This record gives sequence, structure tokens and C-alpha cells, in this order.
Amino acid sequence: MTVGKDPAPDGAVVARVWLPASRSGSGVGGPTPVAIRDGGVFDLSGEAATMADLLERADLLQLVMDARAPRVADLDEVVGRPRGTAPSEELVWWLSPIDLQVIKACGVTFAVSAIERVIEERAGGQADRARDLRARLTDAIGQDLSAVRPGSEAAARLKLRLIEDGLWSQYLEVAIGPDAEVFTKAPVLASIGTHDRIGVRRASAWNNSEPEAVLVVDASGRIVGATLGNDMNLRDFEGRSALLLGEAKDANASCAIGPWIRLFDPGAGFTLDALLATTVDLRITGADGLDLQGSNRLAEISRDPRDLVSQVIGETHQYPDGVALFLGTMFVPTADRTEPGGGFTHHPGDVVTISSALLGRLVNEVAVTETIEPWTFGIRSLWSTIEARRAASARLEEAGT
Repeated sequence: MTVGKDPAPDGAVVARVWLPASRSGSGVGGPTPVAIRDGGVFDLSGEAATMADLLERADLLQLVMDARAPRVADLDEVVGRPRGTAPSEELVWWLSPIDLQVIKACGVTFAVSAIERVIEERAGGQADRARDLRARLTDAIGQDLSAVRPGSEAAARLKLRLIEDGLWSQYLEVAIGPDAEVFTKAPVLASIGTHDRIGVRRASAWNNSEPEAVLVVDASGRIVGATLGNDMNLRDFEGRSALLLGEAKDANASCAIGPWIRLFDPGAGFTLDALLATTVDLRITGADGLDLQGSNRLAEISRDPRDLVSQVIGETHQYPDGVALFLGTMFVPTADRTEPGGGFTHHPGDVVTISSALLGRLVNEVAVTETIEPWTFGIRSLWSTIEARRAASARLEEAGT
């Protein structure tokens, strides 16, 4: 499956692909940072071995638009990661555009998602209890939450009232309190790219995709660009206990990011404010005839993304290779899918499309986590590839002299 019919947005766009040895200037295949422009894929590995290195460059925008980088493929040649058999030596496929950055996520950043987290908690992971709880909570606090600024005096007053009414929750604390919910979504190098399979653990019977914008932040805390993400969530796991957040969020192939990173460039009109004025859309289609659609209106986020970034990276925590930060979602599918009261849950084979007019389309097929190819290419493998490329390039330079 290709994304060639989805042209890259205007401006400076970078990505990561698996480049076969036959197309690599060093003769060594592997993960490769690239620029996407003019309908082509341009190899930047001669300038930066990793995406983390690339995004630290002071001349980043100029480098990405530099015509001297070798063109290694047409955009419509790039495919999803091959399954099973050894891929052709000519095949180029999409990887997550994130490599050494730590992948963090913020939760409960929209009023609607806050209500859904409280429902999960009070339902104890049982989807059939969600409907009545949703109606009660929406009537009691829905309007208040959407209007209250987190950490404000009004938020403190609302907290006291909800405690008195017996409706307070740890999820409301991070929804309207001074401190955001921040967690690690996936290990370094564990995220998957577009047109790869995204996983749901076999033991989960209540789960959903979460369509999100993802900010890409360099080591200094500067927001350099944005991409799309699917924060796959197991509602029944976290609903049983908030201490199961790790199991609910992090498993093999549970985090998809891509297809590329669009770099912020005020001169070209692409800024964080421009991103926040748009939507991130979700569409899920299934073999049972499901065609579910929804939108994540970024303007309705309850916390300023700049504040979220400052809570993640700064004096209290440093990330020398940068951070990819999921901003949270307001759209959580709730309609019953298989039986009354059962809520929404994924079926294997569902196709999830997360899209934005400014960022492209991230497409993934849902599969049972335990049946997806194990994650084997980690930091040591990446380092071995980089060393092999450096050695090969040195030999080529020596032979040329």
C-alpha cells in the first residue's frame, strides 16, 4: 500500500524510510532521514545520521530544501512495511519519522476525554456501565469542564463542589488542576509508521484509536514541527486501575506516528497557531460495514500546547535527543458496535485513517498485538547501521582519492 496519491504538504517536510542497500550512497541499507519535496524522496543521511540529529541543525530549513541531496525514490514508490518474506532489494518503505526522541503523551487535555476517563474509572473497565455514567457526568460537569481554565481559581472552586457532590476523580485532577497528565507512550525506536499494523492486546475487549497531533521538540525545548499520531488505548485495562496505564498504552506496535514531520516555518505560513486552528480527523472502516468518523478540533484543547511542552521538558527533566509529544484527543468513539451497552471496540482488520489538511494521512490496520512481528530493531541495531555506513563512506572516499 502506498501513500503516493497523498502529496506532501507545501513547505519543509522530513520523514524516515527504510532505504535498501541498492539505493543508498554508502551501499548500506537501513533507516534513513529524508526530505520530501517535488514528488520525491531525498537522502539526508550524509548530513544527519538520525532524525534526532537532523532536527537539532541550526540550518534545518535550508538543509531540507537544498537541491543537492540525492533523490533516491519517487514519493509514490514508497510502501508500507513488508510482512513475512524478505523484501525486494529495491523496496523503500515508511518508518515512523521519530527515532531517538522519547515519545511522551498528555492525556485528559480536552473536556470530552476527561469525562470518558472518569467513565472508565467508575465503570471498572466494564463497557456496559458506560452509558448511564456518561449521561450523569455530562449533565453534572460537562459544560463546567469545557469552560474552566486548568489551574485557575475557578477550577479550584469547581473541584471543591465536585468533591462535595461525590463526583471528584483523579482524572479531573489532571483535567482542571495545575499539573497535566504526562506519560511515556513508547520506548525509543518502538513507534511504527504509516501503512503498518497497529496492535491491540488479545486480552482487551474495550479499546479505541485516539487521533492526535504530535509536536516534535528538540533538546532545548524548541517546538520544531508536527506530525500525526495514533495513541492506541485499552479502555478496559486502564478502567480496572489507573496503575495499569502502562499496559493500556504501551505494547508492541501500539503507537503509530507519521507519515512525516512538517517543520514549522513562519515564512511559509506554517506555525503552531496555524496548526491549532485546524482539525485532526479520524475514520475507521471495518469488514462488518463499520464506517465511523469523527474530528479532533485542536482549538478546543484545554491546555496551551506550549505549557504542555514546558511541563515535559525543562528544568525538571531534560531530553538530550528531543521529545515527540502527543497532545491528547477530544474524540473517543462511544457508539455500541457489537451489542447494546458494549461500547465501541476494535476488530482485527479495521483500517484507521488519521488525517489533517496540514499534515497528511496516517493509515494503519488493526491487528492482535501478539500476532504482529516482534520489535527487534533497537538502538544497538541502529548504531550498527550508522557505523557500517560511516565505514563504507570512508572506504568510498579513500578509493576516490
